Amino acid sequence: MIKRLKRKNIRAKTERNIRSRDLSKINEPLTRLGFLVDESDFIDFEELYEFSSLLNIQRKDVKIFSFLETKMKLPSLRQNQVYHKDFSWKGEIISKNALEFLDFPFDVLIGYYGSSNEFLDLMVSASNAKFKVGLANADERLFDLIIKIDIQDIEKFKFELKKFLKILNKI
Repeated sequence: MIKRLKRKNIRAKTERNIRSRDLSKINEPLTRLGFLVDESDFIDFEELYEFSSLLNIQRKDVKIFSFLETKMKLPSLRQNQVYHKDFSWKGEIISKNALEFLDFPFDVLIGYYGSSNEFLDLMVSASNAKFKVGLANADERLFDLIIKIDIQDIEKFKFELKKFLKILNKI
């Protein structure tokens, strides 16, 4: 019962965030890049950091935040990780690290997850990012650009994203 209420509130909060989004700075050039990743889909974060160098972005200007459905029993060195328990039953994000990540003014935020994920959708909608990029099967209302590729084909994703960022004068 509480899980259903939690998910319903998360969806409602996402809807409110979508309606109140500020689009005034959507055309800013790319200097700071953020990734929201579902670790059940993709875990090679070093690939994402390497990609930033192709976009002429310094590693310090790239932040990656990941989501795991359940916390692993083994300790993790990753601090930028959020779990379903980091969301209250009211649909609010409890994790201080997640709130700090979402408040950061990214020029481009990439939702690198394959299927719909209510928790990551809420984070994307709550982000202060100026331009948002998602993958196929994502909620189109959340993202300004959706690239239809397989999540495991990182090379094709890199090529397509770089192409679109050039077209949009972001790089």
